[in-house]
Parts: sequence; structure tokens; C-alpha cells
Amino acid sequence: MITNLWIDLRKDNWNRLDTLLRQVESSGVKSLNRTELRDFGLLYRQAAADLSAARADQSSRALEQYLNRLVARAHNFVYSGNKVSAAGLWHFLAHGYPRLLRRLSGYVVLATAIFAVSLALGAIITIVRPEFGAAMLGAQRIADLDRHKLWTESVLSAKPQTSSFIMTNNMMVCFYTFIFGILGGIGTVLLLIQNGLSIGATFTTVAQHHMAMSLLSFMAAHGALEIPSIMFAGAAGLRLGAGVLFPGILRRRDALALAGTESVQLISGTIPLLIIAGSFEAFLSPTHIPIGFKFATCAILFTGLCYWLGEGGRKTANSEQRTANS
Repeated sequence: MITNLWIDLRKDNWNRLDTLLRQVESSGVKSLNRTELRDFGLLYRQAAADLSAARADQSSRALEQYLNRLVARAHNFVYSGNKVSAAGLWHFLAHGYPRLLRRLSGYVVLATAIFAVSLALGAIITIVRPEFGAAMLGAQRIADLDRHKLWTESVLSAKPQTSSFIMTNNMMVCFYTFIFGILGGIGTVLLLIQNGLSIGATFTTVAQHHMAMSLLSFMAAHGALEIPSIMFAGAAGLRLGAGVLFPGILRRRDALALAGTESVQLISGTIPLLIIAGSFEAFLSPTHIPIGFKFATCAILFTGLCYWLGEGGRKTANSEQRTANS
């Protein structure tokens, strides 16, 4: 039951949202400063939740109509497209993406756990039943291994074309891992399991042919960025699935819109990582450069990735917090 006290506690938020809306409608979203922009999003979500509560009370039709108009006006701006600029893209990658990834780190951990368990399972199955690994690799690659030769050496013969193919293929893998999250996250989970089983079986089969270090040295440089990108894509798919299955206090449509926005942002950040990884996979990984150099490259890339995702946006966030408190 909606009470006068319930309305009084929320009225100021509705009025604040209405004031910001009038400013946006007259001068555009860019007229809002960082604090106002943050408040605009928070107030919109709160108003959407209040609208759901009002709809559940048959005696609050007038309030429902008011909140419905308020939320509809705000929705057009909250989910409207923004013009892409070089400065805006740089700000997103340098500050926005790391902050988003940290906020959604639970999904990253879950995706990584699914992948890691599947990888271990693929390795165990291959140890017990080597034919499983042979089936994963195919007859031609097994024949190469029997001759103590890795299939990765063929990459050297056409570097530019191979680089383009690798980038496109990796992006498609990440895209499918993300987009299949719309099936309640089930499709994402299945693809993570498939990738984990495949890598676990492949590495174990290669190790059984006494070429584990050759494969590790091949994977080292590009794997520092490529494997985390798959985890981020998995996190994006799981976030999308959560929006479908667990809308919470929001209407399912609004919950899915919010999850979709965050998921698209999360998957978009993997594009530059995969471009860099594809370049290393084509031009460095298959070469006969000393193994130590490849592992050093892996360490540098992974350390840089961790620093970017761990520290990116923190100074901006602290500055915004000080501005909001002043």
C-alpha cells in the first residue's frame, strides 16, 4: 500500500529528476556536470523502481501516471546514443572501462572459474582417455605431433593475412560468447566450457608428445591478452543473462536494457586487446625468437593489463567523489 509517508520520502527525488530533465531537454545532456550526470542516472533508476511499486497498488493510478511520464522522459536520454569522438573513446578506455570491469568483477570471476574448471576437466579426460584429445585436435594435427612438429609453424608463411584472420576469429569467438548470454547466460556458459575443454585437451595432448614448452612459448605473448579477453566476453554474456533472469526491482525490459548497455561496453573494451593479441600471435608467437623473450613479453603485457584494469579511473573517481562531497 502506497502511503503519504512513502510519497513524502521520495518526492524530493522526483522533483530533482524533473529539474534535471528540464535542463537536459532545453540544453542537452552535455549541460550536466559529472555529479549531475551521475545523479540523473541514479534518480532515473529509483523512479523506475517507484513506478513498479505504484503499479502494484491499484489505488495509486494518478501517481502511476505521473511516474510513468517522468520515467519515459528520462528513459529517452538515459539510453540515447552518444556521438563517438576520439577524446570520448580515450576517456572510456582509460577511465570508464576499468571502472566498469571492477564493478562487474564478480561476473569476471565466475566466467574465469567456469573456464578454469573446464580446462582442468579437459586435461583430466585426456589423461584418462587420450582419444578425447585426439578427437579435439583432429587427425592432421596429431600426425604433426607424431613427427614432433607443431601446427603453429604454418603461421609464419603468411603473417599479414594470418594476423587479420586471427583478429577476426578471436573477435567472433568473444562476440558469440557475449551474445549467447541472451539465452539466460546458458549459451555463454556452454561456450566457456567448450573453450576450456578444448584448451585443456590440446595442451595435455601436446604435453603427452613432449612438446608442452613449445606450445607454452607460442601461447605466452598473445595469450596474456587473448585469454583475459575471452573471460571479459564471458562476463559480458553472464551480465546479459543476469538481466534476463534477475530483473530485481526493475521491469524486465528496463533490467535488460541496463544489462545490455553494460554488456556492450564490457565487450567493446576487448576489441583493442584482441587487435594487439592478434598482431603478437601472427608476428611474434610462431617465430624462433628465444623463449625467454616471449615469456618476458607475456609478463610485460599481463602486468600492463592488470595495472590498467586495477588503477584506471581511480583518480577520476576520487576527484568526482571530492567534488560531490564539497
